[in-house]
Amino acid sequence: MKLKIFIDRPILSGTISALILFAGIIGLSLLAVEELPDIAPPTVQVSATYTGANAETVLKSVIVPLEESINGVEDMLYMTSSATNNGNATISVYFKQGTDPDMAQVNVQNRIASAQGLLPSEVTKIGITTKKLQNSVLKIFALRSPDESFDHEFLTNYLKIYVEPLITRISGIGEARILGSEYSMRIWLNPNIMAQYSLVPSDITSILGEQNLEYPTGVFGENSENTFQYVLKYRGRYETEEEFGELVIKALPTGEVLRLKDVADIELGRLSYGMEVEITGHSGAAVMISQQSGANA
Repeated sequence: MKLKIFIDRPILSGTISALILFAGIIGLSLLAVEELPDIAPPTVQVSATYTGANAETVLKSVIVPLEESINGVEDMLYMTSSATNNGNATISVYFKQGTDPDMAQVNVQNRIASAQGLLPSEVTKIGITTKKLQNSVLKIFALRSPDESFDHEFLTNYLKIYVEPLITRISGIGEARILGSEYSMRIWLNPNIMAQYSLVPSDITSILGEQNLEYPTGVFGENSENTFQYVLKYRGRYETEEEFGELVIKALPTGEVLRLKDVADIELGRLSYGMEVEITGHSGAAVMISQQSGANA
């Protein structure tokens, strides 16, 4: 098109310029403006726990079957995995930009379901979790005790009960991971005493599985002509060190009863001692926040 046409027809030139300006204003008003735009691919994170296993065992018995099952899922780009010596396995699956994160999570869950039979029973009993989130960390904040009146376990437990539920309910938050270890009943077995009574750790775990359970006890007098009906109750799971210490391990030939406190030290400690959080030299706990795929940071 020659420029002479626009020179000879100034009204046409002005009209076209106005249309271009008007279209630019509309496009500018609809343009998304974000401080942290979404440029990372959608990610689905798979987490599993094999209690008591080292990193090599987790790699062979958990990560390899899961990777073989997940590999090739629809719109997948690549995946990375890691295993720790405290039994944790993590697999991050990355998808093409623009992939629906909800459908990606469903597809990964379907692949995991087909690998359930190949995993150890301890892993399937605890469960395998899948979350859609970005691989990068959005924010980290911490809680500390300046006067040391609260220890690491208390601060972590406070974050777990009061802070984490509020954060995870915020729209766009994929995960709020607490960097610390919450309360847990720890049973430290004495190997010398265990050997005297011919006991192995699996004997203790089986006793815990048999005696530390919740059972439905039913109702008494439900189908009778009696006036009163009673709901049966029992104590259920144990909660204190003293209650765990009274668990019966075995009966001895002398007629005495061997209890858990006789072969182990029991304390309310941490779930894991692999991490210690300090803020400016004081005990603390931190929370690491990751956003969902597609969320506005």
